[in-house]
Amino acid sequence: MKYISLLQKTIALFLLLLLFSCASKKDVVYYQNIDSLTPAEKSTSYEIRIQPDDLLIITVSAEEAEVAMPFNLGSTSGSKAAAGPQTVQSYLVDSKGNIDFPILGQLKISGLTRSEVLRLLQDKIAVYVKNPIINLRILNFKVSVQGEVNSPGTYAVASDRITLIEALTMAKDLSIFGKRNNILIIREIDGVKSYNRVDITKADFIQSPFYYMAQNDVIYVEPNKTKIGSSTVGANTGLIFSITSILITVISLIIATTK
Repeated sequence: MKYISLLQKTIALFLLLLLFSCASKKDVVYYQNIDSLTPAEKSTSYEIRIQPDDLLIITVSAEEAEVAMPFNLGSTSGSKAAAGPQTVQSYLVDSKGNIDFPILGQLKISGLTRSEVLRLLQDKIAVYVKNPIINLRILNFKVSVQGEVNSPGTYAVASDRITLIEALTMAKDLSIFGKRNNILIIREIDGVKSYNRVDITKADFIQSPFYYMAQNDVIYVEPNKTKIGSSTVGANTGLIFSITSILITVISLIIATTK
């Protein structure tokens, strides 16, 4: 019986090792080389670019409110608007990247940064309004987080800027089985999709074009080898234990016949 007990313990240990292989620190810890970066390398900036299907709120104000009023939706007849949250009227960027703006007519803004759109409007409205003040906000900014995170889903973003780390934090961070050095970011700009890999275990990604998210980005966290291996073992657990049981029975018979 001691042989059987020893075999059982050996098989159990083998299964445990298979299920829970040890992960090294370099596979788990974020920003591992951040102390080696200079302050300039640690700082970065990013501005989103307007894309088709963006839903925008644009407001124009001035010292003389009556003069600015015609440049706001709802103040002129025939202006095209899309109904947004809380009945706020908004501009929907069409498939060609245009919006219909009161007085100014059709404007192509797709591909421009927020600052560039504001400058464009400032220059055009200044012809009619002295010192206009223009505000712009994207209403439907969102990112999707999939894979080995604790709470996958699509998340609305209140501001125009969100980092990859903030997006992962909204998804309650990566699970222990998430592959941190090969995060996939799917981004679409002007109808062209790009597929990009980011390693968040190295602080260098702070300087990456993918440190800040663009609207509608998809983030996918791959499972690591441990998760893949455990899923394979889990699917075949019944078979493994059946084989183990047969082996124990055969060995028991061999031991019994040799006595």
